[in-house]
Amino acid sequence: MSDENSPLAAPVPRRVDPPLAADERTMLTSYLDRQRATVHLKCAGLASELSGAAPLPTSPLMTAGGLVSHLRWVEAFWFEVVMLNQADRAPYSLEDPDAEFRVGAELPLTGLLDDYAAQCARSREITARLELGASARRSRPQPTLRWVLLHMIEETARHNGHLDVLRELADGVTGQ
Repeated sequence: MSDENSPLAAPVPRRVDPPLAADERTMLTSYLDRQRATVHLKCAGLASELSGAAPLPTSPLMTAGGLVSHLRWVEAFWFEVVMLNQADRAPYSLEDPDAEFRVGAELPLTGLLDDYAAQCARSREITARLELGASARRSRPQPTLRWVLLHMIEETARHNGHLDVLRELADGVTGQ
């Protein structure tokens, strides 16, 4: 297993402050991209053997790897499945609704972060092609792209808080 400092590790995306004044699309995508970059920042330098650790006894699925896996599949669900009506390829099912957390705890963190980055790039491509008011092609009621972007900001920011706690418990690293 390699750690995040290995030459094979993907570079940490640069975290950029969203503009103070811009059009709605720029504001939404900038805030989401900042949260996405924060996921990478929270995981940077975390040893792979610590990424599967579940230090909270009441939350045995709460691991850094599990959260990165979850965020990857949440991106796929909202942008590909809901907005474009594509097939859901995620590892979860009705029988195992938390499978992405379980799988993520066992895979190398570098690969999970690479998959997450690739999925975020795909989500950016989808977002660029759609109007903010575009309705989902799957789901009832049908959210708009605007709603999906806001939801993804909230979802990613919430899980960044979880990653912050997990990182501190894993190796003592704290930060923004």
